[in-house]
Amino acid sequence: MNNQLPSSPGQIGVFDSGYGGLTILNQMRRVLPQYDYLYLGDNARAPYGPRSFDVVYRFTREAVMRLFSMGCHLVILACNTASAKALRTLQQNDLPKIDPDRRVLGVIRPTAEAIPPLTASRHVGILATEGTIRSKSYDIEIAHQAPDITVTGQACPLWAAIVEANEADSDGADYFVKRCIDELLKRDPEIDTMVLACTHYPLLMKTIRKHVPEGIKVVSQGEYVADSLAKYLERHPDMEARITHGGTCRYLTTENPDRFTECAQIFLNEPVIVDNVTLG
Repeated sequence: MNNQLPSSPGQIGVFDSGYGGLTILNQMRRVLPQYDYLYLGDNARAPYGPRSFDVVYRFTREAVMRLFSMGCHLVILACNTASAKALRTLQQNDLPKIDPDRRVLGVIRPTAEAIPPLTASRHVGILATEGTIRSKSYDIEIAHQAPDITVTGQACPLWAAIVEANEADSDGADYFVKRCIDELLKRDPEIDTMVLACTHYPLLMKTIRKHVPEGIKVVSQGEYVADSLAKYLERHPDMEARITHGGTCRYLTTENPDRFTECAQIFLNEPVIVDNVTLG
């Protein structure tokens, strides 16, 4: 046990490399509004997608430790890249030394658990960053749930940048979204379920649906991650007791707070007050 870490109840920590995790946070607050949340975006070092496993792990560990030091006992990695490249090492190597009673959870397993009942053809497409696709984390997790499902991953390297530039409804977005979806379906025409495996992508939903053929389901992660968190806290009343119940949300960014506030409006329907924090 790390005696330097606060032991009294605290907020649920939510970490993302940038802004996309706000889509996950929104759903968690909708399903579990009674809890306090502390969101940390490492916006100054985003995007994580193209970075190596070692760098993503180091950056994610720094963020998790900061959230722990601010009183969080439970941290959600609301970032597919961090979940793919850092979660396992944090859970297996770091937590037993830092504090075996604290927990870090990701977004990939809850999403993978939701997939098998949704697909009739047993062919699933994953739309994600290059880093998430290369990690094969979805292939592995879905195989654990249903080995009969064929998974095809498609990297969409520009989609997150398009969202953060507030260009989701532009002609450029239309072109790049269509190109990735067409490429995915060319590689596996039997796909009947597509997973938006990046937290930015729900903001492209209107354009995505326009180019996805009728009959193919498009799965957004937020609701599944939120439901999974609710079930987790039901199963672990000891952790639930370590979370404060004030219905509040606080925001931290490694970037300029004004910049975060401006960009967060793309993801949230409410004004935010954000503080700057330094990692590393």
